[in-house]
Amino acid sequence: MMRRIAVIEGDGVGKEVIPAGVSVLTATGVPLEFEPLPWGCDHHQRTGRMMPVDGLSTLAGFDAIYLGAVGWPSVPDDVSLWGLLLPIRKHFHQDVNVRPVRLLPGIRSPLAGRTAAQVDMLFVRENTEGEYSGAGGRVHQGTAHEAAVEVPVFTRRAIERTARFAYGRAGERRRHLINVTKSNASRHAYPFWDEVVEGLATDYPTVRVERVLVDAMAARMVSHPDSIDVAVGSNLFADILTDLGAAIQGGMGLAASANLCLDGDWPSLFEPVHGSAPDIAGKGRANPIGAILAGALMLRALGEDAAGTLVEAAVAEVTLGGQALTADLGGSASTTEVGDAVAAAVRRRRTAGPVAAG
Repeated sequence: MMRRIAVIEGDGVGKEVIPAGVSVLTATGVPLEFEPLPWGCDHHQRTGRMMPVDGLSTLAGFDAIYLGAVGWPSVPDDVSLWGLLLPIRKHFHQDVNVRPVRLLPGIRSPLAGRTAAQVDMLFVRENTEGEYSGAGGRVHQGTAHEAAVEVPVFTRRAIERTARFAYGRAGERRRHLINVTKSNASRHAYPFWDEVVEGLATDYPTVRVERVLVDAMAARMVSHPDSIDVAVGSNLFADILTDLGAAIQGGMGLAASANLCLDGDWPSLFEPVHGSAPDIAGKGRANPIGAILAGALMLRALGEDAAGTLVEAAVAEVTLGGQALTADLGGSASTTEVGDAVAAAVRRRRTAGPVAAG
């Protein structure tokens, strides 16, 4: 069955890494129809909008969304984010964000001596509420009495959906779930968060639940990453911790993300998380592995698990070999060269038959 994929390269290096990802996805042989949508900061410069007025209606007709990067110095960050990515997440009920943190073969972590077996975490992030809800405002602007209020919003429904997804993934992995919180300092929101997350534990008797404060969690990720299986956190906390996770796994260029509509009523969105990187944009130096691995997450969400495994194994083959790595990983290969190497590995492995991810 042919799946229609909306391709939003977006800004900066997104225009370089997404074509590399598309070449790898094409190599899998899965029937995918890619439709480019030229939205982002360039579109904003031309029209005053990050996407057309009917952009969300357009996206609703696709099976998935493949996004490169959002943001450019010419457009304020709050305008670019709230004009494209956040409306997509909210409108399509992409309630859960999934960020794997894995150390790939051949990649050195900044944590000295750590091996791939010791860095294998999965972060599950509530994706539409919390501090990113947009509730609040500013008064007395431009005066000495100016004040800003940002009110986090937590609902039982969103917390429960996120937590149940996390419990399910923990049950499939090492059966350990860490609830990331700050309920020692929060009077209302995080005690409520803990109540909902930990109140579901009886429904998942094989999963051990542990409560860890967010500051202690950051330290633990550095000192004992092997003690972390699946972690569930709020929009803000998990956003911050997963960038730490990206650094631990070798750099932002390796990090992939899935924004999931759990009901399947709307398309989910898949993206690397490195941002548009204006300093290297257009130079062919951007690492496409995060975009490629985001493509693997997309394949799995579309029910193509074998193809997802194939892409992950091909990436592991390339990183282990070390001949096609970008500068951030100590190599000299271009974005296109890395994409071509992974695509070639995918084709070889398809010919050789089924393989396990490296």
